[in-house]
Amino acid sequence: MKQKILITSALPYANGPLHFGHIAGAYLPADCYARFQRLMQNDVLYICGSDEFGVAITMSAELAGRDPKSHVDIFHQINRQFFDVLQISFDHYSRTTWKGHVETTQQYFLDLIANGYIEERTTEQLYSEADDKFLADRYVTGTCPRCGYEDARGDECTRCGASYEATDLKNPLSKITKAPLVRRPTKHWFLLLEQFKEKLKNWIDTKDWKQNVTHFIKDYIDHMHARAITRDSTWGIPIPLPWTEGKVPYVWFDAPIGYISATKEWALSIQQPDRWKEYWCDPETKLVQFIGKDNIPFHASIFPAMTMGQNQPYKLVDELPANEFYNLEGRQFSKSDGWTIDLDHFFENFTSDQIRFVIGSNAPETSDSEFTWKDFQNRCNSELLGKYGNLVNRILTFIVSRCEGKNPPPGDLEAVDVEFLQNIQILADQAAESYQHFKVRRASSVVMELAQLGNVYFDQKRPWADAKDPATLGRMNATLNCCLQCLKTLALVSFPIIPATAEKVWRMLGFKGSMQELGWKTISSENIPAGQPIQHPEILFKKVEDEQISIETERLHSLLVSKQQSTSKEQEKGSGKAAIPPLKSSVAIGEFQALDLRVATILKAEPVPKSKKLLRLEVDIGLETRTIVAGIAASYSPERLIGKKIVVVANLQPATIMGIESQGMVLAAKSGDLCEVLSPTEASCGSVVS
Repeated sequence: MKQKILITSALPYANGPLHFGHIAGAYLPADCYARFQRLMQNDVLYICGSDEFGVAITMSAELAGRDPKSHVDIFHQINRQFFDVLQISFDHYSRTTWKGHVETTQQYFLDLIANGYIEERTTEQLYSEADDKFLADRYVTGTCPRCGYEDARGDECTRCGASYEATDLKNPLSKITKAPLVRRPTKHWFLLLEQFKEKLKNWIDTKDWKQNVTHFIKDYIDHMHARAITRDSTWGIPIPLPWTEGKVPYVWFDAPIGYISATKEWALSIQQPDRWKEYWCDPETKLVQFIGKDNIPFHASIFPAMTMGQNQPYKLVDELPANEFYNLEGRQFSKSDGWTIDLDHFFENFTSDQIRFVIGSNAPETSDSEFTWKDFQNRCNSELLGKYGNLVNRILTFIVSRCEGKNPPPGDLEAVDVEFLQNIQILADQAAESYQHFKVRRASSVVMELAQLGNVYFDQKRPWADAKDPATLGRMNATLNCCLQCLKTLALVSFPIIPATAEKVWRMLGFKGSMQELGWKTISSENIPAGQPIQHPEILFKKVEDEQISIETERLHSLLVSKQQSTSKEQEKGSGKAAIPPLKSSVAIGEFQALDLRVATILKAEPVPKSKKLLRLEVDIGLETRTIVAGIAASYSPERLIGKKIVVVANLQPATIMGIESQGMVLAAKSGDLCEVLSPTEASCGSVVS
């Protein structure tokens, strides 16, 4: 009997383009799981959509000179296209601005208030008399109540890290108009979350979720308290009560309800308006929600509490495979800081299967992980090209040339053949187990283990040697038949992760229908018929060259520098003086003493080809000569540097930049566009700087 599985991914905020960090957390793992469950021929419905309300959207829209609806229309389309390029196989992709979302959200609100879980309260909030409206914390700036920083945000100080309410700020101002703000009483509605503590604890105790989820959420539930549902705005779902004009729910309240309203829209799209109830109102449905760890509080406590407090028989989540953060080259993805990857450019040079495999291979399932360009190159070349693509090409090329392009009969199998086929099945079972338990990282590893198994077997059996003697042609046929069974299984187990490539292999093996039609169990258990025509192999993956990686690394760092310089200029323009960045967090004396700072003399300096910012330096650090790549070309011509003494970090781990191994770092002071290297005058070469 088919199992009914309802899958959701966190609704992406329609306030900017997505990046690979988002994909690693909530979308690729969900897509792999959905594709696997369809192969298992279960009844799968995969739902997602754009989250389109909230203060951040109204602020961004104002800054862009757009109304909120036009703003979300743009990013809804951009992100939808991004999902298409990445082959994320949603059954329906909705948006919270569709009219059906209003009814579902208001039903939740009215049920909760009727059942005594929502309370009306009057609180003081910041009001702009110049703009004649209350301002949410994102619209507010002021003096930090803890450290006195004069440009603190409305909810957090970027200098000292303090968190607070916007009303705690000293000298609060409108972030947009700089108008002064005053406190005024305003009426809002609060969800009494503390009333759900025991229900939630008992419910959580029935779950066998990841430890990182259960440990966090149990502590979170202990500290739950009443939380404001509404805010003052006209962008959002209207509160369904009299005299509530200008009051809308916070996005945390309406967004998760969007899973339900999106499923209703799906049912309308297939002209079966009540079909959504078969998933959301059937206790036998398995509800699996994929999120990043920042969404754990909302999906593991707040939304379940909201659902417990309303009157419809909606499902509570059964599985919550929350992933950790996926970073970029050691830092969080950040478009505002310029630390991101231009996706249009990326897909001009690389394929969706390449990035899907790389993310899957290093998925942040139990701890944070990261994308690096070097790791991307290594996995694409050594695994996708060197193991997977190489196996497919060498087997199919051999069969086309030696077997008239047809699957040869198996004949008599030797012990090595039987063992090979058994190991294929073992790995297929391991892949299924991995997908079933949301372990994409392990599944990616199994795919490569299977490809390596096939390569070793092909080399061991040496079918090219058997092809030379008519007496051993039967042995050759058995080898090739077994190899094709391996490729069939390889296509199957890799399909959830690299679907485009797996489909190509499937078609090259002579199959006409889809893998989903046949199903996992049939494909893994039945052999390819003898005599089935095999197609000429096509190139599955191209080599990622060193030059490409150097260019991408340079682009990344150039974008970061450009953003920093742009921000610095804006700050200088606004203040009339050079902006001084805030102090970094304190470090222990031991951490500082671990750095080996040395006086060095520049022996040679030359531009780095294809770079406007980098110079290649040869420096004498007293003990030896080093090569260092430094981003100082905008401030120094090479000839100015010859013979100059500088300070370098001598024990920094080497890094390859634009194809050059850099064996240290030059210390320099930066102010706006100015970059000035630290230059001792009396200290001798090799002296320790402390």
